[in-house]
Parts: sequence; C-alpha cells; structure tokens
Amino acid sequence: MAGPVQALINEFSKLPTIGPKTAARLVFHLLNRPRADADALADAIVALKARVRLCSRCFSITEDDPCEICADPRRDGTLICVVAEAKDVFAIERTSAFNGRYHVLGGLISPMDGIGPSQLRVRELVDRVAAERPAEIVVATNPNAEGEATALYLSRLLAPSGVNVTRLAYGLPIGGDLDYADENTLARAIEGRRTL
Repeated sequence: MAGPVQALINEFSKLPTIGPKTAARLVFHLLNRPRADADALADAIVALKARVRLCSRCFSITEDDPCEICADPRRDGTLICVVAEAKDVFAIERTSAFNGRYHVLGGLISPMDGIGPSQLRVRELVDRVAAERPAEIVVATNPNAEGEATALYLSRLLAPSGVNVTRLAYGLPIGGDLDYADENTLARAIEGRRTL
C-alpha cells in the first residue's frame, strides 16, 4: 500500500473508537473527495491545535479567555456544574436546560489508574467556591465507579463551605421500556423518584 495512504490509516487508527478498518474507510473516502476537502480538514486540525486552549476560570476549551460561558453575564453565577471533561460541557449545553457555569476537573478519581484528587483541578474548584460563593454545585460525573468516587469525594470536601452539593438524577431514558432497563437503572430511578 502507498506510503501516504498507510501513514494516514495509522494516524486515524490512533483516534478513539477508530480501528484499522474504519481508518482505511476514512482514508479512501478522502481519496475520492476533492483536494479542497482534504485541505479544509488539514486546516481545521491545524487551527484547532493553534487557537484552542483552556479557559483560566472553568478549564473548558475556548479560543478566548475567559470562555464564552464564563464571560456571559446572563449565566447564573450561583450555579456551578462540575464535569470530568470539556466534552461533557458540550453535552450539557446541547440540552439548553442548564444556565449556570462550569468547572472541568480534567478527569475522574481512579485509584486503579493512579489518578487521585491532586491530578485533577479539585484545588481550583475549592478556591473558586471560596471566592465566588455559589449557592449550588451540581456534580455531573458519569454514573460509574470513578464518577461516583469523585462525586462522593467532592461532596465531603465541599461540605464545610456550606455550598449545596447535588448530583445529577439517574433513571430511565425518555421513551424507554421498563422491561429493557437493567436492575441498577431501575433501582436508581426508584430511589430518585419525585412528586408529580
């Protein structure tokens, strides 16, 4: 196989969820597209690495510092949503259901992987809570062992500050069927029930 083709397959294969077959499909797709499409892709990747950085306040990705969300006076500064990664900010923003600000930890506590609170932006969160005095911290970490450990750690750490620490609700997806839900999801949905 031609050197540039195999080189690009190898590079695409380094991306998450992209195996060699998918990488090859992407490369052959690009070969069949106009040169301008390949140039646009290359330019977008170069611009991403050159212009995108972390917000000094919330640690989400941005071109401007502070980021658009932190700089927006219409956002509720008394409400901070704590997430693991910047991609989680984008997921929550797509819902249009949250109007507060964010704090990106940069990962989750995972003793098995050697990641403790000191490897995350926990100190920055504590400092931010002390300085900004928010009314509520919403911990929006994944409902897995690492996410639960991180949520529990943050709850205990922030308790002395008097801030209300909440957790995203768990439960059944809209349009889901009870008989397809696993036992843990059903149990969480029952525990998190609310008055109608």
